[in-house]
Amino acid sequence: MVNTYRFYMQLSREEYLQYYAGEASCIQVYSEDGTSLQFPASAVKPWITHQGIEGFFIIKFDANHKLIELKKIKSNRVIT
Repeated sequence: MVNTYRFYMQLSREEYLQYYAGEASCIQVYSEDGTSLQFPASAVKPWITHQGIEGFFIIKFDANHKLIELKKIKSNRVIT
């Protein structure tokens, strides 16, 4: 069973640097339905900019709550 969630995330460059420096290893967000989600900070590396990270994402976890996939989306379109 795969659980899929959609969420919005906005982290400034300074906030993400805390993860990068090892001060924190996981990011916690809330999905659009209010579910608390936690995943490794390293999962968002493909979308880091000089300003930080901002946008809508879809995340998938397996039945054991292990991260399967994280994709950034624009509107209802997946960005690869």
